[in-house]
Amino acid sequence: MKIKVAITQMSCSDNYEENVNKATELVKKAAEAGANVILLQELFSGLYFCQVEDYDKFDLAIEREKSPLIKHFKEVAKKYNVVLPISFFEKCGQNYFNSLVMIDADGKDLGIYRKTHIPTGECYEEKFYFTPGDTGFKVFDTKFGKVGVAICWDQWFPETARILALEGAEMILFPTAIGSEPVLVRDSMPHWRNTMCGHAAANIIPVLASNRVGEERAKNSTMTFQGFSFIADQHGEVVEEMNRTEEGFRIHEFDLAEINKERTSWGVFRDRRPECYSRLVKFLEAKDE
Repeated sequence: MKIKVAITQMSCSDNYEENVNKATELVKKAAEAGANVILLQELFSGLYFCQVEDYDKFDLAIEREKSPLIKHFKEVAKKYNVVLPISFFEKCGQNYFNSLVMIDADGKDLGIYRKTHIPTGECYEEKFYFTPGDTGFKVFDTKFGKVGVAICWDQWFPETARILALEGAEMILFPTAIGSEPVLVRDSMPHWRNTMCGHAAANIIPVLASNRVGEERAKNSTMTFQGFSFIADQHGEVVEEMNRTEEGFRIHEFDLAEINKERTSWGVFRDRRPECYSRLVKFLEAKDE
């Protein structure tokens, strides 16, 4: 099956309607250009509030069933016949999650993924807000292929991509919010991208990342989001990309059947030795000198 996937990239404001309208317009344009699966960025309905710890921001969270954002994009997905993974701040009982709902091309809610790896640090105070996800890694069987998803910090872990591939994903999508790194002395973008390109090559699977752009302020903190949204093919080569500041979208076509054949021919899953990997799920004790 040949399909077209799209990444998007945009700046966000503190105006919900403005952000939703901008995202909707990107979906519309990408769909009109032929895209079947369209990736929007992480927490795009508002500013990236995780820059600082602020108890008032918990008021932004909403139950999945009550979310106007999810309701709106279910209608958008159906209207344009596209698959849309939608990132949102979820309240569930007394827990708060960084979540994503997968909406199929007929507008159906296929299920939810909750971010597994939760970062913390200057400008990324997510552990203050989010409970670690309880869904496990998820692959959704959509009209346009089996779509594996994870969220931002998840993308740094090779286990994420490998499990999604083992679960049958034919592409991996990462909605992202990553920008300036106050504790680093260099630009982290190449490292960030190279890590995901490695996932693509190691698992012989296309990988997409959609990031935000622009400067955002929260109390005494400022971040500049780095953009560079991209699509990598099954060999880890970047085949579509955006720059550090532009807004818009990019599209690329993949033949999923041919990629699946290529994945099988490499034998990287045939030759796995899970019985030798037990150390991956254990904390290693320091050896005595």
